[in-house]
Amino acid sequence: MTSPAADDAYLRLRNLIYSGELMPNERLVEADLAERLQVGRAVVRTALLRLGQDGVVILTPHRGARVRVVTDAEAVEILQARAVLEALTAREAARRATAKEIAAIRRILAGMSRKLSEGDLLSYSDGNAALHAAIIAAARHETAARLITGLRAQLVRFQFRTILVPGRATHSFAEHTAIVEAIASRDEEAAERAMRVHLGQVESTLSHTTRRPLGES
Repeated sequence: MTSPAADDAYLRLRNLIYSGELMPNERLVEADLAERLQVGRAVVRTALLRLGQDGVVILTPHRGARVRVVTDAEAVEILQARAVLEALTAREAARRATAKEIAAIRRILAGMSRKLSEGDLLSYSDGNAALHAAIIAAARHETAARLITGLRAQLVRFQFRTILVPGRATHSFAEHTAIVEAIASRDEEAAERAMRVHLGQVESTLSHTTRRPLGES
């Protein structure tokens, strides 16, 4: 059983990796992390071991730890797995979401529309992540949420690749709108189908960018 300090350090380090503040292949120096988190090196070591078990960090004897790099092929596989899990959460959100949650999801979508019209694709991508998180929360499916969190953590360096493909953002917004409307209408099958279509398109776009440089037609 780990200590509260170790649990907190683990969560904070995981969030730094998930957010991209600690980048793929970045070396994780215990002394630097201990200073950054204001904890002892033993606490950092315990947190890194847990992250290693999660597959987020690579631990090499006598060489320390690094943030694990995900290959393009693995990223596609992760999206395929996410499509199954997030389709489930979309279905459950259509069944379980409260009126307040649906209103919040609609507000996020409206914000994404504004960012798209402004051409702010990075902020649009942030809204995208927030929308998916809100749908997952509304589903109240703890196992799916936990698994999705782990899968999303592996895709930090792919986060903006697809949305920057010319024309993709417009299609993305239409796909998200279909998901939100299905959830708001309590149409479980349509919500599940719309999420599968959306993440299938993300997978297809990502596969395309692994074969051609970003921006090439």
